[in-house]
Amino acid sequence: MGEGTDQAGWRYRMSPLGFGAAAIGNLYASIPEQLAIEAIGAALDTGIRYLDTAPHYGFGLSERRVGAALAEFDAADEVVLSTKVGRRLVKLDAEAAKGSRHGFVDADPFEPVFDYSYDGVMESFEHSLERLGRSRVDILLAHDLGRVTHGDLHAHHLREFLHGGYVAMRELRDAGRVSAIGLGVNEWEICEEVLREAEFDVFLLAGRYTLLDQTALASFLPLCEERRLPVIIGGPYNSGALVTGTRGGGPIHFNYTAAPDWVIVRLRELEAICTEFAVPLAAAALQFPLAHPQVISVIPGMVNREQVDASVALLQTPIPPPFWQRLRAQGLLPAAAPVPMAGDP
Repeated sequence: MGEGTDQAGWRYRMSPLGFGAAAIGNLYASIPEQLAIEAIGAALDTGIRYLDTAPHYGFGLSERRVGAALAEFDAADEVVLSTKVGRRLVKLDAEAAKGSRHGFVDADPFEPVFDYSYDGVMESFEHSLERLGRSRVDILLAHDLGRVTHGDLHAHHLREFLHGGYVAMRELRDAGRVSAIGLGVNEWEICEEVLREAEFDVFLLAGRYTLLDQTALASFLPLCEERRLPVIIGGPYNSGALVTGTRGGGPIHFNYTAAPDWVIVRLRELEAICTEFAVPLAAAALQFPLAHPQVISVIPGMVNREQVDASVALLQTPIPPPFWQRLRAQGLLPAAAPVPMAGDP
């Protein structure tokens, strides 16, 4: 479908920097409600016009907080909003819901259950609208499909999605209740796989097109270019490795777990060049994905006003062209990877 289904002009309202709302679902740490809502208000004050959330983030908590913030700060309905389907939230006893579950701390009292069926997607969507306080969303994404994610159940979930959930998503788009449909995933391979069977408007790909991982570059991004499909990049810091680096003294996380040795080696090489050119590692990490012509937004997680201001500053940090040339020369970026030009931010 591509650009031909750009209902309501969502693409033209997108901001290059978006707000990833997983963290305000209490990912890894409990975030006070007012702090989370103020973070979204600060993001809108800076000109950010894209918010991404999901039922999975805090098991409804992130969507509730996004809804509360939009009610307060987005009366004109200017924000491009995406949420996801693919999990149903099953009610839990409040006592059983306390503590850390699936990486979220003191989240809402629900348990996420994968469900890519027609009825499961429709139910999930309606409950999301209730939490968000909206009658529609701009982008609806099928969440966390993929062979690495599901292992032996991959074929089952994909079949259920293509014959059920995908049909529901198309119906919602045709009815004008969403403007665009796509996938929100950590694996570029599943995006290519579904494009052999179905049509989509957009993809949100996390962690696979960063300074540490450019595996999406060889075939997936060229396929999107050929089909004129926009891509949103999540996880630009690969779970924090490209913010903390190796010099912060604390643990280094990569793809939601402890960083392997090859990541440590690569980070040290990146840090040496960043030091030489006086470029913050996080600034390079945030700006790099946006240089690709198919990438329309990059969405780091943010939990407070300070992180919002820091993200905006990183995106606007001047980076001299010789910096990117050095990364290529040392084999840290492939020659085919587009890099920012002077003045891009």
